[in-house]
Formats: sequence, C-alpha cells, structure tokens
Amino acid sequence: MDNKIKLEKFNEKDFLYFFQLVNNEKVMEMITERAIEVDEAKIDFEKLIKKNKINEHFGSFKVFNAETNEFIGLAKLEIKEKNSPEVELGYMILPKYWGKGIGNKIGEQLIKIGRNQESIQRIFAIIDPKNLASRKILTNNGFTSKEFKDFDGLPGEILELTL
Repeated sequence: MDNKIKLEKFNEKDFLYFFQLVNNEKVMEMITERAIEVDEAKIDFEKLIKKNKINEHFGSFKVFNAETNEFIGLAKLEIKEKNSPEVELGYMILPKYWGKGIGNKIGEQLIKIGRNQESIQRIFAIIDPKNLASRKILTNNGFTSKEFKDFDGLPGEILELTL
C-alpha cells in the first residue's frame, strides 16, 4: 500500500467510522484497555464533534488512503479552547494498516498543521508507556518525554514538541 493519506474532519454523519475504531479491542488495547460499546461511543462521538467546532484547523480527522479512499483511522490535533497555545496529537489506526508507516505519515501531517498556526507553541501526546511503536513515531518526529502520569487508573506517558 502506498502511504499517501488524506485527512478530513469528522462530521455528524461519521459515527460508523469512529465506532469501527473504538469498538475494536486491538485498537483500544493501548488507549482504554477495552473496546467501547455503542452507547458510550455515541457520547464520546458527540464530544468529538463539539471539539471539532472550536477551531477550523484543529480537531479529529478521518484518515483515508488518498488513492483508494479506504478508511484507515482517526488522527487528532485537538485544541481544548479557542486561543490555547497547545494542542494534543493522537491517532487510532485499524490493525490491518499497522506496521506500514501510516502512523508516521499521520504524525508528520499533524505536526505540519500545528506548525502552520502561529498561535501554537506546543504539541503534546499521551501514550501508554508500553506502546513502543507510538513512542518511536513521536520521538522520530522530535518529541521528548516529559512525564509519566496516571490517567483514570491507566498508565500514561506525556511527550511534547515545542514549536
């Protein structure tokens, strides 16, 4: 597979794309340690759509293969409030696309979006410390480890990139 990807912001009609990811045990293993069922996923999706409206440049994006238009996953560059100087980078990729360099492509595109906004000074990511693949993608893109922290009972490592 060619690694050309395209990002499109999630909209209200995209719940099934989102649910494909969050209901997949393998995808969620290093995020929530469990698949998310439909009722909880609908609540999470509503929050995602609301956050997508904060700033036109930031939010959660569907990731597609640019040539075949196959759905690959989710990429997020999330801003918490309108004029925040920092954004959170994250992604979820369907397992059949793992190990193909797509996570790195997503990371590169999201960092580019962040760099193109003068107001953004910091991009951070939170990963499961056991997720060595994500850690490698982030450190290869200039992120450094800042701290280890507990997130709702789950271990997390915060990495950051200062712009």
